[in-house]
Amino acid sequence: MTRVVVADDQPVVLQGFAAIIGAAPDLDVVGAAKDGRDLLRLVATAQPDVAVVDVRMPVLDGIAATARISAEHPSTRVLILTTFDLDEYVYDALRAGASGFLLKDVTADRLVEAVRMVAEGSMLLGPTVTRRLVDDFTTRSPAPTRTKGIDDLTPRELEILRAVARGLSNAEIGAELWIAEPTVKSHVSEALRKLGCRDRVQLVIAAYESGLVGS
Repeated sequence: MTRVVVADDQPVVLQGFAAIIGAAPDLDVVGAAKDGRDLLRLVATAQPDVAVVDVRMPVLDGIAATARISAEHPSTRVLILTTFDLDEYVYDALRAGASGFLLKDVTADRLVEAVRMVAEGSMLLGPTVTRRLVDDFTTRSPAPTRTKGIDDLTPRELEILRAVARGLSNAEIGAELWIAEPTVKSHVSEALRKLGCRDRVQLVIAAYESGLVGS
């Protein structure tokens, strides 16, 4: 069972998302929080696998809460929820350690699948969010900086890192490079280890910061 907590300052949304996620046979909602401060207390006590977090909350917003969770409870992955596709805080939330981003108008099936994907360490970014991430790197980071560990990657790992940064799945990378999917997964795991990244979102950030991928 994947343990999940949900945080949102709107009671109807909070109850609705908790009910949808909890109805899945493999997901267990172990708590709900109405603001970022309550969320931090809940994560500390419940030790969930995934925290589904609204980006805009009182007392402590979703970005600040995500940063604290990433630093203090690295085994808990964060899935950010927001009302707006171009929310100005999305970039900062991902940099704070969020593993994915989802709009609140998501269908029930998509929400459940998103929680599963984040729990497994998969990247969950919509096309518009990916474009925003790229735009932010080109405007905020005019000079690439080498991410620690980037020079330790093999040529194949660099090739796969570039593909991950383009948003390709393991299966798509395998098909493009003519290698088996388990081999791709192995290379991705090595890249994660060498770069000290928790998930594919952080791999994308490392690729852009290091100048491996341009806009």
